[in-house]
Amino acid sequence: MPKQPSKIGRVTKKLLRFSFFTFLAIIILLNLFIVLSGRFYLYKGIANTYLVGQAGPTIYERDIFAYTTIQNDNVDQWETHTDLNNYTLSIKDQQLMESLGTKAFLVFRGDTLLYEKYWDSHKKTTVSNSFSAAKTVVALLIGIAIEEGSIKSLDEPVGNYLKAYKSNGKEKITIRHLLMMASGLDWQESAKNPLSENAESYYGSDLWGLVNRQKAIEEPGKTFKYQSGNSQLLGFIIEKATGKTVSEYTEEKLWKKIGAEQEAYWSLDKENGDEKSFCCLYASARDFGRLGKLILNKGKVGNETVVPEWYMNEMTKLVEMDTEEGIPNQRYGLHIWLYNNNNNPIMYCRGIKGQYIANIPSEKLTIVRIGMERKDNFVLPKNFKGVNRKLVEDKVGHPKDFFEYMRVGQEISKAIK
Repeated sequence: MPKQPSKIGRVTKKLLRFSFFTFLAIIILLNLFIVLSGRFYLYKGIANTYLVGQAGPTIYERDIFAYTTIQNDNVDQWETHTDLNNYTLSIKDQQLMESLGTKAFLVFRGDTLLYEKYWDSHKKTTVSNSFSAAKTVVALLIGIAIEEGSIKSLDEPVGNYLKAYKSNGKEKITIRHLLMMASGLDWQESAKNPLSENAESYYGSDLWGLVNRQKAIEEPGKTFKYQSGNSQLLGFIIEKATGKTVSEYTEEKLWKKIGAEQEAYWSLDKENGDEKSFCCLYASARDFGRLGKLILNKGKVGNETVVPEWYMNEMTKLVEMDTEEGIPNQRYGLHIWLYNNNNNPIMYCRGIKGQYIANIPSEKLTIVRIGMERKDNFVLPKNFKGVNRKLVEDKVGHPKDFFEYMRVGQEISKAIK
């Protein structure tokens, strides 16, 4: 007589069967949702995150997207300090770097490289994603286009370049409003929501349609509301105004001017498509440092003006507007982050994974940090009052790890004379 399965065996078999059919149901429902909602970009997102054991994008994804190549020319080598890399990070600072997956940390003073450290397989020739640090590059291109006359002014309506912005309240939006991050559009900025415009813009294949479908829901120019769609619109304005792609304009007006050591790359939404102007400029840490140096020197490379000084001055001053927290803006210029730092200002470009290209002008410092993670933003404590409120407000909106990296960079500079 055949042996009957044990009670435990029968229960296990039922659980396995239940798990299988539950998983199958989820797959079917997910596919139905994607097909019926038209969110086909989710397939690419899932394939390059969850199916490879990741919760989101990484800094090494150049080859999973179509991209353009931005050529360099006339390399301007960094001067290196005689004590380069003689500084040893404290145990605390080493732990800080490693806990957030730091891959590169560089400190420059003027034209001189003081400190350069890489982690894991990342090295000086490795290119990685800038994420939103690229937004500032787009802003620099806007300044160049205005100086050349391709764009008339900062206060020109977006509708002069994009037909979808000629009506329905969007005709009020200007180029300045986009740069301020105060367009009043309904773009949903979310790094975690797979149904947000951010996810679609990163994994999708129709950036043009996505940004032109945006609706005006607030008065422009009033409230700081960080939206990647604003940067994407600026990229399309550059193309319409100059007749060149964002990559072509970057190569001609920036990359071949700053003495870049290597080629750079810009991700596209599809083959022969549009640059993801809101992110996704791939370059080496040293070349990101050159972009920082350009900003530090108010748009000049040596004696050559690459970005007009009047525009750099406008770009790097705080814009008068409120924030969503209901406090005066203390964090943003025209597509660049600003931190008062006890009246020792810092200006910086930043990306979602803790990409920082930061300048402390009073000390002629440029600090570059490339990594896999960053901490949450500093927030205003509830019902906070007192004489130091202004100092606390200055920190709101800046990532908590940013302050630590700036401290480390300053300590390195003080130690290496």
